[in-house]
Amino acid sequence: MKRVSILVPESSVLQAIADPQYLFSAVNQFMMAAGKSPLFEVQLVGLKKEVKLNGGLFSVNTSKLLEDVAKTDLVVIPALFGDMKTAIAKNEELLPWIKQQYQEGAEVASLCVGAFLLASTGLLAGKKCSTHWGFQNEFRMMFPDVEVVDGSIITEENGIYSSGGANSYWNLLLHLVEKYTDRPTAILASKYFAVDIDRESQAAFAMFQGQKNHQDEAIKQAQDFIDLHIQEKITIDELADLVKLGRRSFERRFKMATNNSVLAYINRVKMEYAKRSFESSRKNIHEVMYDIGYTDTKAFRTIFKKITGLTPIAYRNKYNKIFN
Repeated sequence: MKRVSILVPESSVLQAIADPQYLFSAVNQFMMAAGKSPLFEVQLVGLKKEVKLNGGLFSVNTSKLLEDVAKTDLVVIPALFGDMKTAIAKNEELLPWIKQQYQEGAEVASLCVGAFLLASTGLLAGKKCSTHWGFQNEFRMMFPDVEVVDGSIITEENGIYSSGGANSYWNLLLHLVEKYTDRPTAILASKYFAVDIDRESQAAFAMFQGQKNHQDEAIKQAQDFIDLHIQEKITIDELADLVKLGRRSFERRFKMATNNSVLAYINRVKMEYAKRSFESSRKNIHEVMYDIGYTDTKAFRTIFKKITGLTPIAYRNKYNKIFN
């Protein structure tokens, strides 16, 4: 019997507590229907018997207090809600328990921005991690010793798991079901919950936000120039001259401030514009490509797919139902 302990932190997302509880309990039902014994002992654990969420609109009753859980096999950390630093501060008492359980052999899985709480234990130092695409910059600033994997749905390293944004955590949960049971059971669960079992990237859902939350004014000036000249071919030398820096110094500072190389940043800004065009206009691929300064169709398709995980046509067909 696998003991699954789903944490109930303060400022957590109700669905990210209820969904794993529902999934592992449903898998027990599947196994019993097949004449097998249930595999998971699922418990909600926390510091209090009752944890109020969403300003008291909801409350969750825990089945065990942390002090009563001697040993577990899997700790599930749900997504947090609100300001991450505040949410972590409210849950500092959970951190030693998570760390202790891992050191005693338990695996740990964070869902979406639950990665912030997981990283606060120190267990992710020097390791890879996934989290919601919209929080990656903040995560990198708070935990510079953790490698954030851009666009990844699931990251696994040394018994520590993390997932991408929002509903991406279902893919991590199914991954754990497959690991603890078998592929047919995971497929059955994916069909029951109508989840695409093998989705590997959240790139198609990500919106590039510019990464301007830094204090390097010269780099911000270069970023503003890129935003305003989306239709032009912009060179690194041109940007370096604009902000009166040598090329090497400019590239180094740009990477440090934005976590992207200059060319990667330019491409991401241009592809974000292309995505918006595909979503909201009747323009064909060549028109959109020319709008952002590309003349090489193959290069445009290659970069677009690398960033979004989809070809331009597939992206337009997926998100532009009005004009299809």
